[in-house]
Amino acid sequence: MAELTFLDSEIIVSKTDTKGKITYGNELFLKLSGYAESDILGQPHNIVRHKDMPRIIFKLLWDYIQAGTEINAYVINKSKDGDYYWVLANVTASYDSNGKIVGYYSVRRKPTTKALNVIQPLYKKLLNAEKSAGMDASLKIINELLELNGGRYDKFILSL
Repeated sequence: MAELTFLDSEIIVSKTDTKGKITYGNELFLKLSGYAESDILGQPHNIVRHKDMPRIIFKLLWDYIQAGTEINAYVINKSKDGDYYWVLANVTASYDSNGKIVGYYSVRRKPTTKALNVIQPLYKKLLNAEKSAGMDASLKIINELLELNGGRYDKFILSL
């Protein structure tokens, strides 16, 4: 497995419906994921979920966006052939004209090395906690970390 990279100036974009099924992916998303548009549309977005991604981060992500609150999170994704790539994702809800959530929109940038130096060991710790004691254990780690960093997940992520 090799790490894939992209330029600082490039942006990955995808959209999903409210169930997380992909409705759009830009050219860079398709390139990095290794899927043709016809193969990925309608598939669950977790088709690109890497095994080293802690479940608690996705729980936080879903809690935020289902409440209509945007979230920033570092994510490791996998490509069709098993390669991987890191992103800083900004995920927001998409609304219809009546203010009802109709889907989600994700814009992802290349993360900094400085941020990954913090995130990679944290995610390893979260994964180990999840494997040994479940998601409650990783939530406890996140909450303790946030107490030390102003109490808000979004502020912590954007401070890296």
